Amino acid sequence: MTQHLLQGRTEKEILWFQRRDTLKAAAAWVALGGLPAAMAQQRSNVVQLVGDALLNGRRLLPQQTIQTGDQIQTGPGASLIFLIGNSAFQVRQNTMMTVERGATLSTVSLLRLLSGAVVSVWGKGTSRAIVMPTMTAGIRGTGVYSEVFPDQRNYFCNCYGTVDLDASGEKALSKAEYHQAFWGEPGPREGRLLTPARAINHSDEELEFLGRLVGQRTAWQIAGRKGSKDGSGTMGY
Repeated sequence: MTQHLLQGRTEKEILWFQRRDTLKAAAAWVALGGLPAAMAQQRSNVVQLVGDALLNGRRLLPQQTIQTGDQIQTGPGASLIFLIGNSAFQVRQNTMMTVERGATLSTVSLLRLLSGAVVSVWGKGTSRAIVMPTMTAGIRGTGVYSEVFPDQRNYFCNCYGTVDLDASGEKALSKAEYHQAFWGEPGPREGRLLTPARAINHSDEELEFLGRLVGQRTAWQIAGRKGSKDGSGTMGY
């Protein structure tokens, strides 16, 4: 188990992938053919739901399907894992987000995170973004962690891949092999709206778990090595 720093989150939230029922649910999902089979058989794309969540204001049931255009809200203690297209999402407790439609019903063009946090792995594609109150991240094929803190300070970690960041016109290009992290400030901090951050509130294993659901390996799995979780985005050599 890799080391991880916590800020306003509990160890239990980060270790959701270790739950026996989560492992069984993921194994069953893969054994049944994953998302292509679920779509062909018109089965749910929800891998697991723990606790209560709302889908467009109504209670989400595990057998329902989440589609682009839907709003998702999780309650206290909840955890939601679902897939749309070639992307996988794990939604933390007390989160509100929408997944907006791309070129097709099964393509996410925009994840709008209003509150809470989400871990997500995205297959290759174009014109997709994560929008938070103080920053926007244009993503390609990548794994990321996004969180909106109660004080509206936003946190974003490009765990691996390439991301274009924008905070009210202040831009940065992030190319990461191993966790490059940023704060999106609600107001200038020493003249900047995008400031460096450490890797907090998420783990390597979460990204690896979600990656397996969509047939993706993380950059550190491919390279066979890791770096420091100082937020710089580089591996040890």
